Amino acid sequence: MSKKVIMLLIDSLMYPSLQKAVNEGKASALQFFMDHGKLYQDVVSPFPTMSVNVDSSLLTGTYADKHQIPGLVWYNETERRLINYGSHIRELVKLGLMKSLQDIFFHLNNEHLSKEVKTIHEELADQGLTTASINTLIYRGKFDQMLKCPFPLNIIPSIKNKNFTKGAKQFTYGSFSKQSPRKKYSHFWNRYGFNDSFSAQEFIYLIESNLLPHFSIVYFPDMDKTVHKHGPLDTKGLQSLDLNLQKILNSFSTWEDALTNNIWILLGDNGQAPIENDPERALIDLRKLLGSYRIMKLREKTPSKEDEIVLAVNERMAYIYPVNEVRVPTKDIVKQLQSDDRIDVIAYKKNDHIHVVSSVKEGELIFKKGGPYVDPYNQSWEINGNIDILHLSINNNTISFDLYPDALARIYSSLTSHQGDYITVSAKPGFEFIGEGSPTHVGGASHGGLHKQDSLVPMIVTGTKSAPKYLRIIDLKDWILSLI
Repeated sequence: MSKKVIMLLIDSLMYPSLQKAVNEGKASALQFFMDHGKLYQDVVSPFPTMSVNVDSSLLTGTYADKHQIPGLVWYNETERRLINYGSHIRELVKLGLMKSLQDIFFHLNNEHLSKEVKTIHEELADQGLTTASINTLIYRGKFDQMLKCPFPLNIIPSIKNKNFTKGAKQFTYGSFSKQSPRKKYSHFWNRYGFNDSFSAQEFIYLIESNLLPHFSIVYFPDMDKTVHKHGPLDTKGLQSLDLNLQKILNSFSTWEDALTNNIWILLGDNGQAPIENDPERALIDLRKLLGSYRIMKLREKTPSKEDEIVLAVNERMAYIYPVNEVRVPTKDIVKQLQSDDRIDVIAYKKNDHIHVVSSVKEGELIFKKGGPYVDPYNQSWEINGNIDILHLSINNNTISFDLYPDALARIYSSLTSHQGDYITVSAKPGFEFIGEGSPTHVGGASHGGLHKQDSLVPMIVTGTKSAPKYLRIIDLKDWILSLI
């Protein structure tokens, strides 16, 4: 009988703070898993490094060019509107709260996530195997599940009290769909159950009820907020997380017993880069930088004939959409973006080539899929121009990455993730983008960018000597399926 696979997906888990907490004796559960398993320090996250994109890549084994969830915020050219899965309540209200809630709770999994790819839950269900999804943003499976609006959302006339969705066999989505009869940690003041304690409580219910399926994925969201506020080396969030991991281990007869018949995978979803303390310097206001153009207001919902640009800000990354290419050529917007030395990567697609420029390096890098140069992930590329823009090294036709892990595939995927012609920008560490109503993290930390500080996450594995083919989140799906 094969072991059951348990994945604990921990938002903003990073190696430096993990090592710091363990060395200071503040994370006994994490230390236990590390002592009994193998630690991988540098697993590459997708770009943009936003949780909704990461979850989609993890569960489908593909980048956004295949799963088609471009980021937390993006512009849907077909519907001519911004999609926002929850950047900040200010932006959701301006875009239309009811529409945004539909995008978050229903459209994301049932419509926006490509039907051309299968999730782990769907793959295993096809084999007659069971899975559990607890609090993950992406959860699509084969089984009908009900999302029931909790109080006080259920008294709002325009919100449907019940919605059906496709999920895993054992399914928790905050207090909208839960398995345990316990109500603790699930009230509106607990973010409707989207918190670490509720995730642990629901998973412990499966353990104590002898309901563990072949594969379980449990999402712990809380550390994202503490790192945003206190910076990348904050360990307060890790200590709180560790207490919930201890509760999970305590639900077995012994901690060692938890390892006996289970493979445990503890994984971060994205890193975070520090943000400078001076808001004038730290925040790249795209409305000011591109102030010579008419930018769509969020309350307009859809671009008018006068609008020239739509902004979709994903913290340290942004999509910029020229919605009137005749009046505002892409090259003019790119030139304006290059005037700000806080932006280190500016990329756009022209025909079948990707063009990359920088605010601090001369020239241009142009690349496309297929060619004489091969990267560490056995992907081949045609490359021309200044490779220093992406800090690439090429030796005997072999590409090496430095500041931007798997840079070519990740940039390519972002620029082919959805319809339309648009520009992607990534900020240097220390800075983040803002638009209308964007959240800010001055003096703390932020993510979304291409830089390795946003992109590298640790993974702890116990119960197997097997390892994924490559240390990228998109390579974990096939590895997990092989374990089961």
